[in-house]
Amino acid sequence: MMVLILTMGFVPVSAAVTEPLSAYQVIEHSTERIMAIVEDADAYVEQDPERYYSELQVVLDEVVDFGGFSRAVMGPYASSKRYKSMSSEGRKELRLQVEQFTEVMRLGLVRTYGKGLIAFGGSKTEVQKPDAKADDGRKTAITQYIHGDGAEPYEIQYQMRKNKQGQWQLRNLIVETINLGLIYRNQFQAAAKDHEGDLNAVIANWTTPEEADTLGE
Repeated sequence: MMVLILTMGFVPVSAAVTEPLSAYQVIEHSTERIMAIVEDADAYVEQDPERYYSELQVVLDEVVDFGGFSRAVMGPYASSKRYKSMSSEGRKELRLQVEQFTEVMRLGLVRTYGKGLIAFGGSKTEVQKPDAKADDGRKTAITQYIHGDGAEPYEIQYQMRKNKQGQWQLRNLIVETINLGLIYRNQFQAAAKDHEGDLNAVIANWTTPEEADTLGE
């Protein structure tokens, strides 16, 4: 699971560029950027891990759609149908809860998976160009292979969507057969059930599966 962070580093799209990068270019260029951070971090990460996480956070914030990802994880609890059924006060509270959960996910994912990135420094990566037929203009999937110590490479599928500015952003990813968004969505549903629908309690007690493993060590 620690390989997942490799799938989340993306290159920013400069306002000076007349045409946004393709989804393929975003993945290809950003992998180089993330791996450069990992290579440099090898010299200082033990003494200054916050510097490492901060540099990763900058890259992720520029193109990962944390808001869209977090709303998808919250599922029906953050749906437009539920929102429309609420009172004005209820809508205000839900917007705040979505913002809070997005921040929890944003910070937690970088710290959790950032720890695993170091082990993949120097790994060979390959990005496959997508089939034009699979691109509907607003969303597409890009496949990347990461060669580790095993005989077979890890296969990563990036599920990308365009934002309102026409820039490609990460919305979800699948590592081998593991759908990250689905895992977190199921976790959120279970937590909401345990807390009897109290989203404030769910958010306050949220940890990723990897964070829970770390706490138990």
